[in-house]
Amino acid sequence: MVGVVNTLVDYSVFLSAYYLIQLPLIPANVLAWLVAVSGSYVMNCFITFAAESGRQLRWRAYGAFVASGVVGVIANTTVLVVASRWLPVPVAKLLAIAASFAVNFLLSHFVVFRTREPRAERSAE
Repeated sequence: MVGVVNTLVDYSVFLSAYYLIQLPLIPANVLAWLVAVSGSYVMNCFITFAAESGRQLRWRAYGAFVASGVVGVIANTTVLVVASRWLPVPVAKLLAIAASFAVNFLLSHFVVFRTREPRAERSAE
């Protein structure tokens, strides 16, 4: 549910910044991401990972959370800029969200939570 809310916040803030405030694509996208990632951190702290976080917001944890999403926002922005050349901006943003979801998932799967060798086998090398 946190991911759904986060996606809706990202999309809504982006469209508002782009159409209402008339920010260019990249600043509107980065602003939307900053708002969404901040909200996501808070929601994850209080809901998804409440036990792990002790329901405490911490600057260091927030910084790590933001840093972990940088590759995703780069992918998101790249897809948005390229796709918006051929598609309406709202559709391009949906593709960008899908791309960043895929990138974040792949990074989590293959880097953050990858299967690791048992310690004894690694130390034998």
